[in-house]
Amino acid sequence: MNEEHGEGGTIPLDETVFAKAALSRFLRYVTIDTQSDHGKEATPTTEGQWELAKLLAEECRSLGLAETDVELTDHCYVIARLPASAGNERSPVIGFLAHLDTSADVSGKNVKPIVEESGGTTVVRTDGTTLLGADDKAGIAVIMTAAEYLLAHGEIKHGPLEFIFSPDEETGKGLPCFPLEKIRAQACYTLDGGARGEVETECFNAWKAEVRFKGRVIHLGQARGELANAALMAASFAAMLPRAESPEASDGRYGYYCLAGIKGDLETAELAVLIRDFDAARGRERAAALDCFARAVEAQFPGGTVSVESKVQYTNMKDKIDEQPCVRGKLLQAADNLGITVMEKPIRGGTDGSRLTELGIPTPNIFAGGRNFHSVSEWLSVSDMAASCALMLELIRLWA
Repeated sequence: MNEEHGEGGTIPLDETVFAKAALSRFLRYVTIDTQSDHGKEATPTTEGQWELAKLLAEECRSLGLAETDVELTDHCYVIARLPASAGNERSPVIGFLAHLDTSADVSGKNVKPIVEESGGTTVVRTDGTTLLGADDKAGIAVIMTAAEYLLAHGEIKHGPLEFIFSPDEETGKGLPCFPLEKIRAQACYTLDGGARGEVETECFNAWKAEVRFKGRVIHLGQARGELANAALMAASFAAMLPRAESPEASDGRYGYYCLAGIKGDLETAELAVLIRDFDAARGRERAAALDCFARAVEAQFPGGTVSVESKVQYTNMKDKIDEQPCVRGKLLQAADNLGITVMEKPIRGGTDGSRLTELGIPTPNIFAGGRNFHSVSEWLSVSDMAASCALMLELIRLWA
């Protein structure tokens, strides 16, 4: 890298500066099983997240952050602060956030990352039996590599910074037990995206519905006219979810219902339904439709009852981010300065930034290089991860 970026010049994009360090970190992080558990209420939901959180807290100290500037909370949030460089103490406090956990959709235990060259580019993939963990250990590696570079290059002027690592993002609970009172950032950025250039300032509105079925049980030999089979009630309810409005049948700005889990027996059953839509009103209509499905099932199974409990998981962050255009504007300017072509698109999902934006801290999402998240075919572009490091540093420079 050209070291002559000085106080005001753009930091040039030279992927080789960051690729080796970011890759080394990523390969170390993915060996820790941090899958979260949708079925647990505690935060964090799994012990592996503690292991990674403790490692990151210690790594922050080893990079040179003061002991008092690194905190691991009672609920597994790591908050590391880098004081402003001399003369930039009054610059806005800016945060960068990535999550510790990986999805429970596919096993994240005993990940065996394979590093290979593909078309002159270094990629990391799985061995086909587990997910990789680029969502979001690539984001963690980006933040830690950029932090290391800043601490080693005092000539780069920066304002006060916060690096935050959060548990249980994949559960959709929306920053449970988040220590908002400890956070000073006026704007934040999640490093939780995909390909180079992807920038996201809009996401789904999200609900989760728990649907419970209570049957009426009698000996099967005497069941005629008496039995209300709870398991069959749940199956009937699931069949009412419109297949044309499912994740596998929708894309772009179309929302959906997703049957996320089902279990039961003759007496009781339950299922989980996820509702997603960019239009909040349309999402609420879908939630209301679930109550109609419940009454229809009760009519089919006399003596059986159905209850629906819907909860908001996170909301579309677009309106809140639009209220502070400089947060998005500086991100686009940083990318332009580095010659990175921006691809702005809505997230068909959400990030911890969705909830953080709702809490009052606008938080767009930045690419970190991963692809095919939540699957055994997940892979990571090392050059994209390195470009994310450079973008983060340029963004820090612009805010200062």
